[in-house]
Amino acid sequence: MFKKILIANRGEIALRVIRTCKEMGIKTVAVYSTADKDSLHVKFADEAVCIGKPASVDSYLNIPHIMATAEITNADAIHPGYGFLAENAKFAQICGDHQIKFIGPTPEMINSMGDKITAKETMIKAGVPVVPGGKDLLLSVDEAKNLAKEIGYPVILKATAGGGGKGMRVVWEESEIEKSFDNAKTEAAASFKNDGIYMEKLVEEPRHIEIQIAGDQFGTVCHLSERDCTIQRRHQKLVEESPSPFMTPELRERMGQAAIKAASAINYESIGTVEFLVDKHRNFYFIEMNTRIQVEHCVTEEVINYDLIKEQIKIAQGDTISGKNHYPQMHAIECRINAEDPYNDFRPSPGKITILHQPGGHGVRVDSHAYAGYVIPPYYDSMIAKLISIAQTREEAINTMSRALSEYVIEGVKTTIPFHQQLMKNEDFISGNFTTKFLEGFTMQ
Repeated sequence: MFKKILIANRGEIALRVIRTCKEMGIKTVAVYSTADKDSLHVKFADEAVCIGKPASVDSYLNIPHIMATAEITNADAIHPGYGFLAENAKFAQICGDHQIKFIGPTPEMINSMGDKITAKETMIKAGVPVVPGGKDLLLSVDEAKNLAKEIGYPVILKATAGGGGKGMRVVWEESEIEKSFDNAKTEAAASFKNDGIYMEKLVEEPRHIEIQIAGDQFGTVCHLSERDCTIQRRHQKLVEESPSPFMTPELRERMGQAAIKAASAINYESIGTVEFLVDKHRNFYFIEMNTRIQVEHCVTEEVINYDLIKEQIKIAQGDTISGKNHYPQMHAIECRINAEDPYNDFRPSPGKITILHQPGGHGVRVDSHAYAGYVIPPYYDSMIAKLISIAQTREEAINTMSRALSEYVIEGVKTTIPFHQQLMKNEDFISGNFTTKFLEGFTMQ
């Protein structure tokens, strides 16, 4: 169906989409900012068009420039990747208005999951477990105090339009409510132009486990098993793996069916992810649904031998899916290689990569847009690569990852490689004994 796809993104995800398009015989159009003119996604696309200055608002978030490029190049579809415009319902609507297919869900589906309060209400109606909390936005500090008393401390304040930990505050006692409420609203307004705040019970000692799902335009939905994203720093994922070391067959089945219920409740079409918090007793609670491909999709691809980008494109073309649920046949671990200094509070480290040697060998995959001589711009996310190890068991996957990290050479900028090397040797990580708070007690050696 599609003859030419414009990728409205940059870096490794743009290159990832380009690779699958080439295999499917589909022409590609890369868009780029002036800061990204030397990125590999620009070099490997069939066509490349500069759409603006380095700032995202002038380029990758500039809808008029992107749509003009799609029309000039005769692209019949747009793949948004992740981040930027991937979950922007207005952008999806504009694509449709111009008879250009948005490779993702409909604007209505994006909106239904984009607002956390609306999403929670939808999940309650669908019978999906949710974290105990208020049903409405909090309008005052007094409302927050009364609800916290009803739920019981500790509680967590969250931005309704939030993500990435922005507009989020944990409150342990009533004396902290007013300051936390004000700070959460201020941060939410600055980050999302929406200061709406709601409250939930804080799930203590949680694991962050998500279920990959796929749905077609004919109402068929299946799950593609889980990923464990518990290793996080300030609510930003650093390591993902599948299967989760915390998972049991019975829990996998229950969470998989809950994810299918969640997606079916909004007649979801495309690839997506339903995210849950799981407490130490293996009770799980819906937290959000991501209506896009995710950074960590590679982990799922490797354990079930399934090209998620290809499936996403085929669903957008109107193809049906089998409806068969998939389960891990291998074990995969992904380490996000960021241009950050782990010895200096993970401070960003943009600049020129002077030397780069990527690892290889059996059971190793590297997704990256970087190369020796590439200049990492300071304007975007600091991730420069994803290193994935694949093996028959978790122990073997850790060993393969340790070996691959020892081969990975990046000079000219600081990276998170030393952090990952130490993590792979950490006894609690090796034993699977960790929660989302794990890195609060982790010290670089």
